Parts: sequence; structure tokens; C-alpha cells
Amino acid sequence: MAPHSYLSHLECPRCGRTYDADRVTNTCAECGAPLLVRYDLQALGKRLKPADLAGRPATLWRYYELLPVRDPANVISLGEGMTPLWPARRLGEQVGLDDLWIKDEGLNPTGTFKARGAATGVSRARELGIQAVAMPTNGNAGGAWAAYCARAGIEIALCMPVDAPLLAQQEAHLVGARSYQVRGQITDAGKIIAAGAKKYGWFEAATLKEPYRIEGKKTMGLEIAEQFGWQLPGTILYPTGGGVGIIGIYKALLELEALGWVQRPFPRLVAVQAAGCAPIVAAYDAGKPDSVLWENAATVAQGIRVPKALGDFLVLEAVRATGGTCVAVDDAATMAAFEQVARREGAFICPEGAAAVAAAAQLRRTGFLRPDERVVVLNTGSGLKYPDLVHPQMPVLAIGAEI
Repeated sequence: MAPHSYLSHLECPRCGRTYDADRVTNTCAECGAPLLVRYDLQALGKRLKPADLAGRPATLWRYYELLPVRDPANVISLGEGMTPLWPARRLGEQVGLDDLWIKDEGLNPTGTFKARGAATGVSRARELGIQAVAMPTNGNAGGAWAAYCARAGIEIALCMPVDAPLLAQQEAHLVGARSYQVRGQITDAGKIIAAGAKKYGWFEAATLKEPYRIEGKKTMGLEIAEQFGWQLPGTILYPTGGGVGIIGIYKALLELEALGWVQRPFPRLVAVQAAGCAPIVAAYDAGKPDSVLWENAATVAQGIRVPKALGDFLVLEAVRATGGTCVAVDDAATMAAFEQVARREGAFICPEGAAAVAAAAQLRRTGFLRPDERVVVLNTGSGLKYPDLVHPQMPVLAIGAEI
């Protein structure tokens, strides 16, 4: 009988040390780097073909052999994944891209792509017997992990900046998370959570401090490949804070290549950051392998307000290996794109997704993007989670008045 998951072991991408995947582990004990999940792709490639996916549920769990949960009884799901990938023709006409597509993660449970990482991270935590987790968050990740922990019966403690989106704060509270706020950045929240985890024995599930969140995020790459009939697009733009999504998409491409399902060239991966918080862009421009802490980080796109990412070196590796780039956009361009997508395509996207749209327009103007290439922009969440960004001024009419 074939295994449910072809999970093999954990590996440090920096020093190469390997770990038992069935032991509770955070980062590499040798060098402190994030750990990546490895699978027996040689064995899987002999048993699984793309056609075998037909008829499977339209969730990320359709790829269960490439996910880290050994026993399907431990899967915690709210129906996440297999989000729409739709052509943005009118928007493309305006920005000069004839084959522009948007992968809309706002249709996930909890309204953002964070549901993907929460689904795999919480499911694996349950399988490993973890009973309490803790993490810092800019809002949406905490809300998602809190929701999935509630479904799994796992306790969760969160710490977020005081200006985190209100709906994310409410979401975490409603599902029963132990939530705290800090007058600072997510990096400040991370220090508080790390101390709390050590004091109370919580499992620290901060971005890339546990290996399994990335496995849910990589399914965006698996889906894009499948939705395009295993023909890869030319470029993928991704709003980048902690960078798990872009790392995951690159990991998915490598795994699909090893299975023989896709061929190079891979899509050029573009990391999009805000001008007010662009540590990875600065490192890319300087030719550095990793970034330095960005002081006084500020942007309307709070999901990408991460002054220093633990996996920055993995983001830069993915970008450089695929011939991509890193680009920063200012808040004015982000908000213009936010409105532009709504009026051209009828889609209410999040500000992080709008930053990626603005970056696509910017890269088209510079010639990095060709007008005829297939370009995919990741919208990482629903604009409905950011009601404070929209302030309509509508005339109030008397009853019976004419327009």
C-alpha cells in the first residue's frame, strides 16, 4: 500500500544537516537556519502522474503525497486551496501586458493565503502531539492559525503590533486565541513570543521557525502549474514580507521538476516589497546573500511590513536562481493599483496584492516584463479584511428625491 505522504526527513538548506521529521523541531540546531521538508521524490515519481489528480477534492490536500501529514485523520481543513486563477484582460490592457493573470488567494478560508500554511502547520502539529503554539503576527497569519488551532483543539498565543488590521485582531479573539499587542514591529512581537515560548513550553510557530507552514504555501506553485496544464508562466510576482510564499513556490517548482511534471525554464520569481520596508530589495540591489534589519518600517501594506525575515537568504536564492528580481513600490502606487484593479476587474484585492500589481506595471515600463509574456500576480488576500482603506463619499438623498 502506498503511503499517504512521501515525507522523508528535514534538511537545513544552509549547512546540510538532516533531522528526523517525526520529532518536534524548530530551526537547525547547528546554524539556526529554517528547515525544509524533504520527500522521497524518486519513489513518488514512479507511482504518481498528473492524471492521477483528476477527481480529487479541489483543495490543497489533493497533493497529499507532497504534504507532510502521514495520517489523513490528522488533517485539519476548512477547504483551503485551489483558488481561482483568472485572466485580468482589462487591467492588462492598461498596464501593457497582454497575458496578465491574478491568482486570487482572498477566496481562502479566513480570507488570505495564510490559511494554507495554517492548514499544514496545524495539521502537522496535531500529528506530532503539540498542544500549544505561539507566534508573532502582523494580523492575518495569527487569525488563520488561531482558526485552525480552534478546529484542532490546540491552544495558541499571539502577539501583534497595535496597528494590526482590526478584522484580524477580531478574528483571533473570536476563535479563542490568547492575544497580546505590542507598540512596535513584528520583530518586537517575535522577541516577546520567543521569551513566552521558552517560559511556558509553547511550540514556537513563527515564520520559518517551524518547517511545515511552507508546505502549505508551496501549493500555490503546484496549483499554478496544474491550472496552466503544467505549462509554466513566464513571471510570477509575489508580495514579500517573511517570504514563505516565494520560497514555497520555488520549492514546488523544484519538486515538480524532480517528478518530471514540468521543465525549465522556471518562471522568473519577483519579490515585491514596500518602499517603506524593503530589506530584501536592498540586499538584492547590493548583491548580498541576506538582508539587514530595516529601521522604522512603515507601509499601508502591513502584511509585508517585516523589517528582517529569517528566510531572506532563501528568497534571494529563489529570485536569483530563476532570473527574477526584487522591486519596491511606494504606498501611493499601491493604493492607485488597489483602486485600478477594482475598477478594471471588479476585484477587491488586499493592499499587498495591489503592491504586486503596481510592481508589474513598474516592471513593464522598465522593460523587464515583455508585453506578450504570461505574467501571474499573487493577490494574497481579500480587500474585505481592510475596510479602513476605503472611504466612499456618497451623496445622501431625501426619500423620493430624483437623481
